[in-house]
Formats: sequence, C-alpha cells, structure tokens
Amino acid sequence: MAISERKKRILAAVVEEYIRTAEPVGSKAIAQSGCLSCSSATIRSELAELVAMGYLEQPHTSAGRVPTPMGYRIYVNELMQRQKLSLEETEEMNRRMNLKLQELDATISDVSRLASQLTDYPALALTARSAVTIRRFDLIYVDANTFIMVLTLSSSVAKSKLVQLPVSVDQTLVQRLSSLFNAGFTGITEEQVTPLLIKSTERAADDTMGLSSVIAAFVIETLTEANSPAAFVSGENRLLNQPEFRDPDKAHRLMSYLSGGGYVLPPGAEPQESGEIRVVIGPENAAEELKDSSVILASYDAGDNTRGLIGVVGPTRMDYSAVAAKLSFLAAGLSRRLSSGGAPPEGMHNKLIIKGDDPNEHR
Repeated sequence: MAISERKKRILAAVVEEYIRTAEPVGSKAIAQSGCLSCSSATIRSELAELVAMGYLEQPHTSAGRVPTPMGYRIYVNELMQRQKLSLEETEEMNRRMNLKLQELDATISDVSRLASQLTDYPALALTARSAVTIRRFDLIYVDANTFIMVLTLSSSVAKSKLVQLPVSVDQTLVQRLSSLFNAGFTGITEEQVTPLLIKSTERAADDTMGLSSVIAAFVIETLTEANSPAAFVSGENRLLNQPEFRDPDKAHRLMSYLSGGGYVLPPGAEPQESGEIRVVIGPENAAEELKDSSVILASYDAGDNTRGLIGVVGPTRMDYSAVAAKLSFLAAGLSRRLSSGGAPPEGMHNKLIIKGDDPNEHR
C-alpha cells in the first residue's frame, strides 16, 4: 500500500521524537511540534492507519506510538535528513571522546594508587555497570539474507550488529522475532537468558532456522560486555612490609593473584549502596589465595548507572577502622568527581558491615 506524503511527515515526526525521548509518541506531541498544519484528530487518524500498515506500533492501548523496524526502514531510506560532520567536527568529537576515556581510566587508577599509599596495603579499584539490561529490541530487515540487530540498553547505550544469513528469511519472521524478544528478553539479566527461554521463543516464532539462537548470542555478548568490570590494582609489593607475608612463597602467591586481576567477591560481599563499606575477613573470602587476608571495600557512584568499588587487601590484623575511614573519604571524593550526586551531607557516616555479622547492624 502506498504511503501518502502526510503519513510520511507524521512517521518522520514520530521517529525523531521517539529517538529524542525514548518514550511512545502521541498525537499531541506531533501537533505541538509544528511540522504539520492539520488537527490532532487528523493526526490520530493517520497514526492509526500507520499502525495498521505496520509502520508504527502501540505498546499499550492508552500509550503513544513507537516505530516498528519497517517504520525505521522507510525513515532511513526516504525520510531522515542526511548529515555529514565537517572535518573540524570529527576531530573535535574524537578528541573529546579520547580525553574522556583517558580521564576516567586515570582517575580510577590514580585512586587505586592513592589508596595504597594512604594505607600501605595493596589496593584495587573496580567499576561495573549496575545490572544493565536490554530496554528494547529492534530487528531491521534489510533484504532476504540480511538484517540489523539494534539493542538499546538500560544505560541508554545502543549496540548494533549486521547479520548476514546463508539462507533466505522473510520479513514476517524478523518482525515476529522482534516482537517476541521485546516481550520476553527486555529487563532481564544475562543469567536469565536461558536455553529454555531461547527454545520457547523459537517455537513461538516457528523459527526453524535458529535465528533466535543468533539473536540470543548477541544479547548475552552485549550484556556480558556491559556488565564486565574494569579493574586496577596498585601496591602489590607493599605486602612485603607486613610480617605475615615475610614468607616469600606466601607473598608471591597473593601478589601474583592480585596482579592477575583474579579478585573474586564472595557472595553478598559487594557493597549494595554508594557509600557503603564492607569488610571480608580471612576465610570468608571466596579465593583460596585470600584465606589469610582481609579485604575492605567501599562503594562509589560513578554516574550513568555505574557503580564502582575501592578495596584494600591486607593481613587480618589490619586497622579496619582507620582503613575504612580512608576508603570512605576516597569513595566520597570519587563519587563527587564522577557523578552529579555531589558529596554526602557533612557528618554523614557510611554504613560498615562486617561479613558474618547481622547485615542490618550499623557499626
């Protein structure tokens, strides 16, 4: 069915507003944009027809509309304004992105070194996404052997992948899989993407070619990358200053473990809130190499749904109170620098939990 010029303008307005807000678009928002000289009633009628034609969909009865892959396709092919960055703009964007990444890495590694210097123990700093999930799937049909997967994450990052198939598929299957993945795979963690869930999606879509497995593999890969921590360890040789580690073999085992980035948090040891301090003592540690050591961890807010940890590793006899106070101060400073939350109110004390005690007890 041919699509009129007015429908094209309305479709373009919906796509651009949805890209801007990530919220379903209603007739009122389109009318207020001033891109059309027609009434809200006319816009509502055209939106309903665009839904019937498959260019838009309505998540809920009372909600606005969002583009379908077919709607994105006509928008990309015919409707969107093509833009080209100038050479100066490209260079400036590259400079800013590189500088931002360098600043973030330098900040975290510098804090790790500072924590080690202040406590005279090995220190580690980690950042990890806080349970990043998939917010939305878009499978965009290109031709019989090609489609594009676009995953919008809960952290507002978008990941895409071009899939080229050895066999032909029809657009109906791709659209059906897009709907099923939006229904069953959004808002869940990597661990919840199970073979049973993938198999049930295949059956529901009548997917005999295993496209569900291809899409699910990209989901798992994307979530793994988004939730993977970045770690920095400093001051491993400071262990040699402690009487407990004068045995070269014992010191070497622990130093090698820390240098290899092998630190593993025992279940429940990770601080759950920004500003929280946790202490894991000796045998409570998950790794065998840490059974004679204690770990103090402070949580900080890095902004953009990112939470990080600063930790100190030392003998079980270390001054927990002094180390915890120093880590608390560093965590507050890092939160202030990396997020918009600012510093905690003056006089606010961080929660300190000793693993094995009542987790509701404040110390």
